[in-house]
Amino acid sequence: MRREQAANALVLVGAAGLIGGALLSQFVGGLFPCEMCYWQRWPHLAAIALGLLAWALGSNRALTALAAIAVLVSGAIGVFHAGVEYHWWEGLTTCTAAPVTGTTSEVLGSIMATPLIRCDAAQWTLFGISLAGYNAILSGLIGGGALWLLRKPR
Repeated sequence: MRREQAANALVLVGAAGLIGGALLSQFVGGLFPCEMCYWQRWPHLAAIALGLLAWALGSNRALTALAAIAVLVSGAIGVFHAGVEYHWWEGLTTCTAAPVTGTTSEVLGSIMATPLIRCDAAQWTLFGISLAGYNAILSGLIGGGALWLLRKPR
């Protein structure tokens, strides 16, 4: 496998895995995302689209590099989000809530009973690291690894 193909595979599998994990934690684990969680998803979706386009065009180096940069952008947002969760700096002043459906009275009741999803409170941690922290770490490794594979050998 050529280095460009390996980089593209790393970006595609990595970004898809991180998006899959986020969706699994939301729909199976019941962890509803805050606004910054949603922000972290968009660059991964862009990376998947760019990676698929690069693959369809026969391993396009520039598109794969853009996909890797998109993954790094998600990681940078993850660093910011983790910093907000650990109260290293101030984050957003708005919050989001879980989606609601039903009749008007059901929606109103659901809105009143639904807690706000705070960006400054980690819903889940493992070894003291939140999901935003893991996204930052893994996105850095994936994006950095892909760019390292794309470098021109001496």
